[in-house]
Amino acid sequence: MTVKKILITGGAGFIGSSLIRFIIEHTNHSVKNIDKLTYAGNLESLSDINEISNYSFHKVDICNRQKINTIFQDFEPDIVFHLAAESHVDRSINDASEFIKTNIVGTFVLLEEALLYWNQLNGEKKNNFRFHHVSTDEVYGDLQEKDALFTEINAYKPSSPYSASKASSDHLVRSWFRTYGLPVLITNCSNNYGPYQFPEKLIPVIILNAIEGKKIPIYGNGKQVRDWLYVDDHVKALYQCALFGKIGETYNIGGNNEIQNIDVAHAICDILDEILPCKIEKINKYKDLIVFVDDRAGHDVRYAIDSSKIQKEIGWQPDETFKTGIRKTIEWYLINKSWIEGVKIMKSSEKSVGGKSQ
Repeated sequence: MTVKKILITGGAGFIGSSLIRFIIEHTNHSVKNIDKLTYAGNLESLSDINEISNYSFHKVDICNRQKINTIFQDFEPDIVFHLAAESHVDRSINDASEFIKTNIVGTFVLLEEALLYWNQLNGEKKNNFRFHHVSTDEVYGDLQEKDALFTEINAYKPSSPYSASKASSDHLVRSWFRTYGLPVLITNCSNNYGPYQFPEKLIPVIILNAIEGKKIPIYGNGKQVRDWLYVDDHVKALYQCALFGKIGETYNIGGNNEIQNIDVAHAICDILDEILPCKIEKINKYKDLIVFVDDRAGHDVRYAIDSSKIQKEIGWQPDETFKTGIRKTIEWYLINKSWIEGVKIMKSSEKSVGGKSQ
């Protein structure tokens, strides 16, 4: 396989770092990671590859057009994976401004500079260039219990400022393909989980609160349904889409694991009871730590992805079931306490300076 230059935005985040580790481990491609390193960006997630010659990191805000231009011109990428985004729904409800800036304006800047760069290319370099925009199933809104799964032709009905900003970025990417011919792909994924996930998301919150003897908060009645996708399966899909996907197409990526939030919590608690028996005073089992809290504003009822298109056209399918993936995830958090402590220090620093998310 021809060695490629791959530019990854948001590569210090959960999915971005997983993608980088996958590419470095399985290929000889050259990878440049650009990330603003705000709250969810953590270079410790890439500590094992920092010294590898075909990997480099550059701290930059994707809204800084001059710096993005310089990176395109100097690095000369063959593939761009655009993952940099504000992604936490609760944070978007509290303050949407950073989501508008990063997810919409930042995507616009990247598209403009990618187009400028692509128009300078010739021959195979131009023909093989790809701009892969990584998005979410939340742009489709939500489903009721008996509704059919989300497909690539579902209308967009975003519920939160976060999902609305991602929907906007998807539309921008499509328009740069339709109007200017920029060779783009879009993928919309379901809820990711796995090692290195920032501990404000549901699954790491459940795991870490349980082992620390803290209450496990579950929104509303806990019956919201999500399709859970193990992060390693997701990044394999991203890589295959970039190489084999059809230009201008959208591919949905799901884990085929529809589970209610409360059942996710119960499954985690059951595994913890097995491998780390509860020794918390006045608590018999980890499930006893679960408490129901006021529901999130505009909380979507159900997400569920139809991944048949990517499976048929590209040949990808998830390797992990939720049963296998969640056990791997729990075991990782139990043996990687130094990474967790580092993230806690980052969160404390953010609060002390009034920092915002990325």
